[in-house]
Amino acid sequence: MNSIGIFYGSSVGNTRFVAEKIGDIIKTARLYPVENAKMQDLENTDTIILGTSTWGFGNMQDDFENFVQILLNADLKGKKVALFGLGDQYTYPDTFCNGMGNLYQLIKNKGCDFIGKWPSDSYDFSESTAIEGNYFVGLALDEDNEPDLTNHRLTQWIESLNIH
Repeated sequence: MNSIGIFYGSSVGNTRFVAEKIGDIIKTARLYPVENAKMQDLENTDTIILGTSTWGFGNMQDDFENFVQILLNADLKGKKVALFGLGDQYTYPDTFCNGMGNLYQLIKNKGCDFIGKWPSDSYDFSESTAIEGNYFVGLALDEDNEPDLTNHRLTQWIESLNIH
């Protein structure tokens, strides 16, 4: 059986809210706040979903500070990894979802199989480190300006992952 873990960091609750929504759709998934997650949690999970918001000048959420070392030391070879990121495309158009982009850069050479890239054409931003070609490296969400689109985007993205 494919074990699925949703690892997330949340400061004001938006990323936790999205992680819980993903868990509501993928009933077999287990939620792990990164502030409490351990290396064996990652290594014992077949499909890893990582979620972060973007803070400051495009940084990952603060709880990732310690989790970064766990990610760097964990054996992720052969694991499916999907990313989701939250940002504010109107107030911070030049760093939209950079937290997700930084997370991707951190682990892109760890031998995992990235799934869940997402088209960028329905967003209004100027720059993002989470872009490769015309796609985000994962699902980009803007709970500040487009919360009405979150459920639809989540449903479509989860279907595209083909993991349950």
